Amino acid sequence: MRQVMMEKISRSFLLMMLVAVLGLTGCDRNAATGSKLTRLNFDKITTGMSKAQVETIMGAPTSAETKDMLIFKKTVYRYEEGTNFAEVTFKNDELDSKNTNLGTQ
Repeated sequence: MRQVMMEKISRSFLLMMLVAVLGLTGCDRNAATGSKLTRLNFDKITTGMSKAQVETIMGAPTSAETKDMLIFKKTVYRYEEGTNFAEVTFKNDELDSKNTNLGTQ
C-alpha cells in the first residue's frame, strides 16, 4: 500500500514539473527580472499586428496613449523597465511602427 502511494506521489510530482517546464518555454522573459521586455520579444512583433497580438508577446504596456487624428486613430504603447524601453505605435489598431533602445542580443 505504501509503495502504491509513493508511486502516485512520484507521478504527480513529475506531472507538475512537466507542466512547469512547458509553461516556461512559451515565455521569453528577462531571466533576472521576469519582464517580457526583451529584444527577442521586440523582434517578434511586426507591422500590421493587432494590439492583442502585441500584448500576447510583450504583455500589458507600462503606459498607453490614444489620440484621434480625424482620419485615423493613433495609439502609442510604451514598455519601460529601468532605462530600457520599447515603444510601439498603432494606426487604426494595427502596428504601424516600433522603436527601442534594447540593442541586439
